[in-house]
Amino acid sequence: MKGVVVKSTGSWYLLRDEEGQLHRARLRGKFKLKGMKVSNPLAVGDNVEFDVETTGEDTAVIHKIANRDNYIIRQSTHKSAYSHIIAANLDQALLIVTLVSPRTSFGFIDRFLVTAEAYSIPTVIVYNKTDMYDDEMRDYQRQISHMYEQIGYKSMAVSAKTREGLDEIEELLQGKTTLLSGHSGVGKSTLINLLVPDLELKTSEISDFSDKGVHTTTFAEMFEVNKDTFIIDTPGIKELGIVDIPAAELGHYFPEMRERLNQCRFNNCTHFNEPGCAVIEAVRQNDISLTRYESYLSMMHGQDNRK
Repeated sequence: MKGVVVKSTGSWYLLRDEEGQLHRARLRGKFKLKGMKVSNPLAVGDNVEFDVETTGEDTAVIHKIANRDNYIIRQSTHKSAYSHIIAANLDQALLIVTLVSPRTSFGFIDRFLVTAEAYSIPTVIVYNKTDMYDDEMRDYQRQISHMYEQIGYKSMAVSAKTREGLDEIEELLQGKTTLLSGHSGVGKSTLINLLVPDLELKTSEISDFSDKGVHTTTFAEMFEVNKDTFIIDTPGIKELGIVDIPAAELGHYFPEMRERLNQCRFNNCTHFNEPGCAVIEAVRQNDISLTRYESYLSMMHGQDNRK
């Protein structure tokens, strides 16, 4: 049988088959992903093949993992030398950010965008809690939105409290598998509850099925909005470490830098202190945002991104 992983509970997985039925499953043997040191061989969104066991336990065994179209990955919080795949096979991602209560840093936003760029995942930046903005804050949000829209990232202003922008988000989700991510406290769960009115029933169904005698770890979880529309909720992320992107290639995942790569004097320019660097000159001319350039330098030097 074929199915998709909708939840991980450590060593057990919850699958939805092609008929929409749920199956509690485990991996057959040890799966190792070639060339990847990851803490989780399976992620939400993975397509798998499995067999239902005949032991009467209502369980299944996964024996094949399909190749991924893409995925979002981060450094593992438990194993320093390993990475953790947040979700796989995405049509798009919505990065939920807030300018107040709490404030999402530019460093975090830019790291997420770089990770999505590396795996060709279109991303929309969603500014939540606009009901808390005064006129000055709204103007600030428009300036930030303009900065990102100039380099190709769509931005949306929403409020779960007033329902501002929810219709636009609902339209954006239709017919796609969408990852929703962001820091803890940005209102992601509230937005999801509004977008999927019967989510409590869906959550209860999945929890009742998957948590029977199983220790549950907090991972991403997929919910069906309608027949062709799925959203993947993720735990709040404190820090998003860049994975498997060499410093020499980092500029390729900044669109505004990528378009200037052939204009630098040196082919191997790192855009740090080399003479004749088109990127540094663009920063001086305000054609590249200073905050974006600072994010680039922070990533290159492996610095913290929570501030």
